Amino acid sequence: AGAKEACQPYVRVAEIEIDASQIESYRAAAKEQVEAAVRLEPGELALYSVADKANPLHIFVFEMYADVDAYKSHLETAHFKKYKTTTQDMVKSLKLRDTVPISLAAKTK
Repeated sequence: AGAKEACQPYVRVAEIEIDASQIESYRAAAKEQVEAAVRLEPGELALYSVADKANPLHIFVFEMYADVDAYKSHLETAHFKKYKTTTQDMVKSLKLRDTVPISLAAKTK
């Protein structure tokens, strides 16, 4: 199973709660990080950051990488490290969920 998992996309979901007084600063930092990751990382297949409509302080991030090594590489990038440093005092809670892909599909424009 280990070899099979290494060949499939690595998908992670983050649930983040942001301090209300810093939500606009967080949104700006997240936008910058997402755009840089998609533009600069060949192993970054998808990266979506969305807010709960009923509670915009609750952020969900869906990230998909070519494989687990691409994810590990992402953690070492300058733009991700900048995001983590910039937002560390804005984040009230963070839950990271590893997932198992069941069905992944997307339309191209």
